[in-house]
Amino acid sequence: MTIKPTTWREAIRAANPDLLVPVIRLPFHLTGRTPLRAVMRYGNAKPTAVLPGVRTRRVTVGTSQVPVTIHEPDVRAAPSGALVWCFGGGLISGSAEHANDVASYLARTHGIIVVVPNYRLAPEYPYPAAIDDCFAALEWIVANAGHLGVFVDRIAVGGDSAGAGLAAAMAQRAHDESIALCVQLLTYPMLDDRTVLRAEANREVYLTWTVPSNRYGWASYLGHAPGDGESRPYAVPARRANLHGLAPAWIGVGDIDQFYDECLDYAERLKAAGVPCDLRVVPGMYHGADVMRPNHPLIVGLRESRDAALRKAMASSDN
Repeated sequence: MTIKPTTWREAIRAANPDLLVPVIRLPFHLTGRTPLRAVMRYGNAKPTAVLPGVRTRRVTVGTSQVPVTIHEPDVRAAPSGALVWCFGGGLISGSAEHANDVASYLARTHGIIVVVPNYRLAPEYPYPAAIDDCFAALEWIVANAGHLGVFVDRIAVGGDSAGAGLAAAMAQRAHDESIALCVQLLTYPMLDDRTVLRAEANREVYLTWTVPSNRYGWASYLGHAPGDGESRPYAVPARRANLHGLAPAWIGVGDIDQFYDECLDYAERLKAAGVPCDLRVVPGMYHGADVMRPNHPLIVGLRESRDAALRKAMASSDN
């Protein structure tokens, strides 16, 4: 376990200096509806760009009519693989259009369809809204694989932060409902509400996604304080006791990310359960640094590792 910073200055010093940007040098906590509205209005005001060579369309899926954005490369050998990608935002912010850049990149790079569900957000829509919406996108791909030109054994799930946590929950639910996935791609996943208790007890301090924000995000989604009794399936991925039989996983996280310990623990538990898991730890990387410094060599290496895991999973699946 790495040494945890207990002041903002220590947190800044722990980060790789080349990954720092001015906007993160002052703490900002998402702890209520007022700062949340500010983030939704200003911080998430603009969608990210769709890369050239990728076309998008929007449809609604499932009985709840979940809006999803489909990213499809102009050049695709159909049938191909498919990926359900879930955007991050602590379960309380963000939208599908803020994942346009990563979704279109993955679609173009791997020649696959990438589907991004615009899942409902807490606190207005607590559990199970988000996981139900994301899983509806997965079920829709499986049910319409022939029409979409998708191999049913080349379907993956993934996401970043809270979206990666939802992807982990999707992998658990897919296993339970006999839907085969080729891989789960988890970029600094939000897996365990109990992290809040440990971090608060030790007075830990983290850049970007802070401990107070993590408390508010989990409480908004679960409808109760983090750490309270929680036995509902797929609500908190790390609380699942039996991980046997889940899809192979790739997990990437920085060693000064608030989710570092929970990611390592989940990776170790997956391996102990016989699930192949490729864990990549980036030194000096804080939560969301890949968004802030996408062209830094450490971030490029992390992205290449994720891409290699997806490429391998798609290639190793039986047609």
